[in-house]
Amino acid sequence: MGNLSEKRLFLLDMDGTIYLDHTLFPGTLPFLEAVRARGGRYLFLTNNSSKSVDAYIEKLGGMGVAAVREDFLTSVDALIADLAARPPFRLCYAFGTDSFQSQLRAAGVPVTNRLEDGVDCLLIGFDTELTFQKLEDACILLNRGVEFIATNPDCVCPTWYGSVPDCGSVCEMLYRATGRRPRVIGKPQPAMARLALERTGFPRSAALMVGDRLYTDVACGANAGIDTAFVLSGEGTREDLAGGGGVTPTWVFDDISALHRAWAGRHGPV
Repeated sequence: MGNLSEKRLFLLDMDGTIYLDHTLFPGTLPFLEAVRARGGRYLFLTNNSSKSVDAYIEKLGGMGVAAVREDFLTSVDALIADLAARPPFRLCYAFGTDSFQSQLRAAGVPVTNRLEDGVDCLLIGFDTELTFQKLEDACILLNRGVEFIATNPDCVCPTWYGSVPDCGSVCEMLYRATGRRPRVIGKPQPAMARLALERTGFPRSAALMVGDRLYTDVACGANAGIDTAFVLSGEGTREDLAGGGGVTPTWVFDDISALHRAWAGRHGPV
């Protein structure tokens, strides 16, 4: 186990970790201010591919958190980096929001949102603009044998009224219909954490992954070889720890405030 007080790079999940839907948790701002005051750095890491970074900047700004593009790393960023490192596809069907499609197109990825003969890859993200037509198109493409890549495996996305189906749930529907499962890019794969270390220059020993899901956030940190903090302010519960599928966080905290207190040395982890 690492030394919590020595952590300087905080890789923060967002929904369920620093806010819930459109409500910022009370301890978020004091924690972010303390990290900057002590010469540290934080990055907001999210599997949510339904929004652009500009939309996240606007959302956080509306809750009182000033942020810039360099403060974010999304599963779409990791997907674009992954696509850039391999031989290009002829044409990708972008199963996601208009924002998802626009981000891929701006990065030079050849995308379409229509069923076309030249499609050789299906890229799927969290789609808050889901239609049955997209599901039907995806089934046709998967039955043709195209490559299948997903931004994230999250089953649900938390909201103020409960949870809604996320990318993982839609992928499960497609698996039931076609027998095909995607290659996943975002958390729990280590790509996002490794990209964060690469972009910031911090060593693994100085980094801490913080999130409310064992199977994505904590697993991502563990897979990247960095310490993790599991917060109980979102989807995850203490009961998950007993059945975490071999995923064990370095520390467990009730919320971001408890993490702040422990990091500052006033109290230990709960």
